[in-house]
Amino acid sequence: MVLRSCCKFGPVLVWFRLGYVVLLWLCVTHLRCARAETKTVVQKDAEFDVTYNDTVTSDNQTIYAFNHTVSRNKTEGVRVTVDVLSEGAESSPILFVVRQKQAVLSFQVPLILRGLYQRKYPYAHVGRTLCQPPTRSLTETQYFFVDVSTLSSLGTHYQLRISRVDSFTLHTDKKFSFTASPSQPQYFKYVFPDGVDTVIVKVNSEMTFPCSVMSIQDIQCPVYDLDNNVAFIGMYQTMTKTAAITVQRKDFPSNSFYVVVVVKTEDEACGGPLRFYPLRPDELIDAGNRSKTLDVVVSPAISSDVYVMGMLFCLGIFLSFYLLTFLVACVENKRMHRRREGLLNPTDMSPAETGKPGVNPVSPYEYGSFVDNASTLSSEAITDSIASDANYGYMERSLESVAGRSRQESLSSIEEDDYDTLADIDSDKNIVRTKKYLCVSDLARKDKRVLSKKYQIYFWNIATIGVFYALPVIQLVITYQTVVNVTGNQDICYYNFLCAHPLGNLSAFNNILSNLGYVMLGLLFLLIVLQRDVIHSRALDRNDLNALECGIPKHFGLFYAMGTALMMEGLLSACYHVCPNYTNFQFDTSFMYMIAGLCVLKLYQKRHPDINASAYTAYACLAAVIFFSVLGVVFGKGNMVFWIVFSVLHILATMLLSTQLYYMGRWRLDSGILRRIVYVIYTDCIRQCSGPMYIDRMVLLVMGNIVNWSLAAYGLLKTPNDFASYLLAIAICNLLLYFAFYIIMKLRSGERIQCMAMVCILFTAVVWGFALFFFFQGLSTWQKTPAESREHNRDCIVLSFFDDHDIWHFLSSIAMFGSFLVLLTMDDDLNNVQRDKIFVF
Repeated sequence: MVLRSCCKFGPVLVWFRLGYVVLLWLCVTHLRCARAETKTVVQKDAEFDVTYNDTVTSDNQTIYAFNHTVSRNKTEGVRVTVDVLSEGAESSPILFVVRQKQAVLSFQVPLILRGLYQRKYPYAHVGRTLCQPPTRSLTETQYFFVDVSTLSSLGTHYQLRISRVDSFTLHTDKKFSFTASPSQPQYFKYVFPDGVDTVIVKVNSEMTFPCSVMSIQDIQCPVYDLDNNVAFIGMYQTMTKTAAITVQRKDFPSNSFYVVVVVKTEDEACGGPLRFYPLRPDELIDAGNRSKTLDVVVSPAISSDVYVMGMLFCLGIFLSFYLLTFLVACVENKRMHRRREGLLNPTDMSPAETGKPGVNPVSPYEYGSFVDNASTLSSEAITDSIASDANYGYMERSLESVAGRSRQESLSSIEEDDYDTLADIDSDKNIVRTKKYLCVSDLARKDKRVLSKKYQIYFWNIATIGVFYALPVIQLVITYQTVVNVTGNQDICYYNFLCAHPLGNLSAFNNILSNLGYVMLGLLFLLIVLQRDVIHSRALDRNDLNALECGIPKHFGLFYAMGTALMMEGLLSACYHVCPNYTNFQFDTSFMYMIAGLCVLKLYQKRHPDINASAYTAYACLAAVIFFSVLGVVFGKGNMVFWIVFSVLHILATMLLSTQLYYMGRWRLDSGILRRIVYVIYTDCIRQCSGPMYIDRMVLLVMGNIVNWSLAAYGLLKTPNDFASYLLAIAICNLLLYFAFYIIMKLRSGERIQCMAMVCILFTAVVWGFALFFFFQGLSTWQKTPAESREHNRDCIVLSFFDDHDIWHFLSSIAMFGSFLVLLTMDDDLNNVQRDKIFVF
């Protein structure tokens, strides 16, 4: 029975004993923890500008109590400075907590700041400025407490000092100097004075490094003044020697803001060298001395009156060209009427004016309005003989047969497919194009209506390209501007911050406004071309013999395309300057390539109208150029493989184009090309040494190959970072070379340049010279870091509104307009010369 009772209560006794043991263990643990958590808390009444030397351990905690009087009309900064004097404090840092009325600031000392690749930099000397909570009373006594504690059982010695910052508030146009470091950031308060709505905050330093950050933040607590959090709110930008941010009152409801300056732990963001990768993840790196002396000054920005003056100035410059065009047109019309009156007495005219018998001595192209003497740029096609070889006639048209042709016949609907395609047309073209001396009449045998339709495609294609290109561009740059405004990161866009005047959501309105000239002058050019086109159509309706058989054939489709390209250049350049950076630089250059290519095509089309390329071929080639421009911007920097491929393609394209131009398209690229090359070398160089048949063409092509091979070698050896500008330089060099050759050959052939064309040439050359001077000022460059780019920023130079780059926009738009006029008027001296007397070169 006894054994059975013990078995019955045995489990209960086991559980009772187990619970007793657990309870005893909990009591012992609690007593130990209570003994361990017992700390000595000491509160001291402290004073400003007194250095407190003390020691803190895990067993004691010190609280310093401060009080000071705050005035609503006067703002004083309060700064906390801490030094840790004990060695080995990195393992058990001291925690400082500053408790204020409406804010809490905490930091550890040594302060650990992180860099790239998790590098850690300890700072034993820390200085922080306390956030100033607003006060509604005229005067108020505020209290704040500094708690000092640590978990180290060993005593850690420190120094604490609280001081007032007398120069905490910045004053307008007064420079203030200060020193900052990564562990001792600085910030100051600025209040907008009455009547000032926009100010420019400029921070300068004579030291390039260490890299620093300037931030503009609203008056609120906490203030983000460390390297790892300064980008959380407000506007900010990195800087080496200079930084500038335009601040508007409307963005700050309190009519005041903080100017925060932080020195970064590393210089990589400003283009400085990278430190080594840490061998151990937790290794602490000595940052050395990273103190930096800086100056800050806040100046009023321009008023609304300056905005109005800048707009009126911009409009006035380009509207004056409209007025000048109108005046010159009036003078030329008056001169035309006088010449027509002089025709009543032909004996009073010189032989040069009367021309040959049977030819109308006066042409509307020579004595028409200024529009006739100052046509604008138009797009030309790239030489493509295969696409345009099916429309040749067989018989030379005499002036008498043309004069007798009925108006209905001359205006009949003619398409390229209406032509006979006999087998001997190829031999006919071979005979014509391989003559040693060609005349314009040899290459102007196709029907003018067919060619007019062909060249009108240039205009419609570029208009379509412009619409489809511009719409996503506008959407993208609006997104860029929105990102800048929302994030406050002003390192995204490469402005000239010393002359960037905001308007609405736009950060640099002046750089956008200055592109108005491209649009206005492009439109003026289109009007001039339209006027000349109308006069030419009327002359054809009258069966004017000069219009039919004299002078350079008039085709205006390319001119319309050139004017449209100039307008699109203005629009896309404005889009680029909404937020200029390396990713959207192609917006600013794409139509520059188009304009350069169209100008080359126009020069070639003047004396080769029948064998000019189609619009589809031309724009396909230009699209390939833009494609390589994008590849170069994205992959070309320091990529030798890309440069080798591009240089090889550049040289091959140069050789193929040279062959096409030299043989006027009468060659084929097929499997027998190598055999024919060997045969030509054997017959012309080995069997008998004979010079080239087309010497003038050979001179041009040799010079062109020298220039292009040199440019290819330069790119391969130097690998410039700005590939888009390098590609544009290739296009411009080829255009200038061809234009110089054209002028030289024109004068060599006994032709002359009329007064209006000479004035345009001289005026354009002078304007281009001044424009390039301002272009090379280099106010910013996205080839460097944003901080390095700001070192090139400069103040405004015209009306306190426009900078050097804006002047480049003004002058380059005028120079392009003048260049277009040169292309239009340079052959007006041939308007009364029969086409079989005009040489092809």
